Amino acid sequence: MRPPTTNYARLYMLLEDIMLIYRIETTVLIHRYMRAHTQRSQCRIIEHARLYNVLNKIPVQLKHLHRLVYVTNADCVANLRMDRNTFGRLCRILTERGGLRPGKCLGVEEQVAIFVGVLAHHKKNRVVGFDFWRSGATISHYVNKVLGAVLSLHPLLLSKPTPVPDDCNDHRWKWFKGCLGALDGTHINVLVSNIDKPQYRKRKGQIATNTLAVCDRNMQFVYLLLGWEGSAGDSRVLRDAVSRHNGLKVPQGYYYLCDNGYANSNGFLTPYKGVRYHLKEWGPGTVMPQNPREMFNMRHTKARNVIERAFAVLKMRWGILRSASFYPIQTQIRLIMTCFLLHNFIRREMDVDPVEAELDGESFLSTNDEEVNTQDYVDCVEPSVEWTQIRDDIALNMWNNR
Repeated sequence: MRPPTTNYARLYMLLEDIMLIYRIETTVLIHRYMRAHTQRSQCRIIEHARLYNVLNKIPVQLKHLHRLVYVTNADCVANLRMDRNTFGRLCRILTERGGLRPGKCLGVEEQVAIFVGVLAHHKKNRVVGFDFWRSGATISHYVNKVLGAVLSLHPLLLSKPTPVPDDCNDHRWKWFKGCLGALDGTHINVLVSNIDKPQYRKRKGQIATNTLAVCDRNMQFVYLLLGWEGSAGDSRVLRDAVSRHNGLKVPQGYYYLCDNGYANSNGFLTPYKGVRYHLKEWGPGTVMPQNPREMFNMRHTKARNVIERAFAVLKMRWGILRSASFYPIQTQIRLIMTCFLLHNFIRREMDVDPVEAELDGESFLSTNDEEVNTQDYVDCVEPSVEWTQIRDDIALNMWNNR
C-alpha cells in the first residue's frame, strides 16, 4: 500500500506546484492588464482634453464673438452700443493709434468686445469670462489693456469747440453769438472706502463723484474734470478747472451756457435768478414770456438743454455709469472718462444714434438749481457787471425780435 500513497503524495505535490505557477502567472497577467488599462485611460483623458481645447473651446469662443459683431447691426448695437462698422473703426484706431496688439490667445476684436461689453452692461469678470470662455485673470488683464489704449487717445477723441457764427439760422442757438456750447456737473455713483465716504457723500445721501463736463452743440464732450468728491459744489469744481495748467480754456469774448449753480461771469452765461427757468414751466397751458428776462431764460434753457441730453444719452448707453462698480476708485474714474470718450467716437462715426433716438421728444432738466485759435483765455470765475450787462443786452435783443 505504500507505493500508491507515495504516488498520491507526488501527484498532490505536483498539483500544488501547478497551482502556484498558475497563481503567479495570473497575478502577472492581472497586473499587466491593469497597467495597460490605466495607460489607455490616461491616453483617452489626454486625447479628450486635447480635443476639448482644440476642437471645442476655440470654435465656441469664435462663435460667440461672431454672433456679437458679424451677424447683424441690431445685435451689435444691443450688446456693444455701436454698429458693426463703428466697432471695426474703433478696433482699427486702437491698433494704429492706441498701440493695442493681439495677445497670445485673444485678437484685438475680442479684447475690445470684452471691454465694451463690460462698460455697456456692467458685467462682472466671472460673467464675461463665462460668456467668452476665458479665465477671470485673462478678462481682467485685457480690460485694463484696452482701458489704457482708449485713454491714450483722449486728445483725438475730445471734440474741438466751434462758436456760434453770426449767420447762424438755428432758432435755438442764433441768439447766442460766440457761444461755444454748454457745461454742467453730474454725479456718478462710485464705491470708496469707509474712511472716504463722508467726502464723497452728496446732499441726497449717495456716494458719488462730481464730474464737470463741457459739450458742444453736437452733444460731443469738449472737456472733462473727474475725481472731485460728491460733496464738492459745482462752482468750486469749475474754478479748479479754469485754474489748472491744462484745464478748461475759454477764449476771451466767447462763453459757455451754465445753470444757476454757477456765477454769471466772464466766459460763463447763466440765466436770471428768481425768473421762470426750467422747460417744464413753459409747457402746454402756460402763458408766453411776459418780459425780456423770461424770454431770455426760456431760450437759454432750450439751448443749454444740450448738456442734459448728452448726460442722458451717456448714462443710457453705458450701464457701468448707473451703479457703483467694484473697482479701485482710480480705476472707476478712468472707466468713467473712457465712457465719455467712446461716446464722442460713436457720435462721430454713427449717422443715427439709436440711444439718442429713444430720447426724441423728451426734455432733460438739471438736478442742480469757426474753431477758436486765440491764446487769451479766461483765468478766473467771478461775477462781473460787464457780463450782467451782456446778458441784459442779449435778453433785450430777444424781446425786440420775438
